Amino acid sequence: MDNQESLLLFKLMYPGHFEREDVHGLPDNLIFEEMILRLNDFDLSKYNKKPDDNNISFGFYNGSIVELKKAVEKVDPDWINFFDADSRIYCGYVNGIIASFCLVDDMGVYKIGDRKIRVGGPGCVGTLPEYRNKGIGLTMVKHVTKILKDEGYDYSYIHFTGVSEWYKKLGYKTSVKWNKNGLL
Repeated sequence: MDNQESLLLFKLMYPGHFEREDVHGLPDNLIFEEMILRLNDFDLSKYNKKPDDNNISFGFYNGSIVELKKAVEKVDPDWINFFDADSRIYCGYVNGIIASFCLVDDMGVYKIGDRKIRVGGPGCVGTLPEYRNKGIGLTMVKHVTKILKDEGYDYSYIHFTGVSEWYKKLGYKTSVKWNKNGLL
């Protein structure tokens, strides 16, 4: 996907983005990125760090939404409303306890040029502070990216991130940079 197509996709997916109150309230100095990965190009071997604990497992969440929201609140209280009983949630666990989490989003089908593309992606990706820097979060995103590919999505999309170097380890590429005032 070239730069022009990436910008079009961003505008189609998030119309009125820069008019949103929460975007206007961001600090002037923060720069955010939209990232994309063509799933036919996804290489599972690109990131091979093994989480450093044998008691780590991954899977779709099927527990109490109240319990999950407690974990989300420890990472970013503003995300709590994005998680509900109908959300598709994937987690990393340590000894059966939530260590990391993310939404698995179907972001829709979009017409880009003469083709239609199906877009999904991990959203609200977080790792609880006590489990960070162990490889759990990025391994979780790797699993979700593979799930999206297996489910027939054309692209995986990361919206509104400030940690692009982290996602680049899996092959995601920056498609749009922006701050509260608009595109950069």
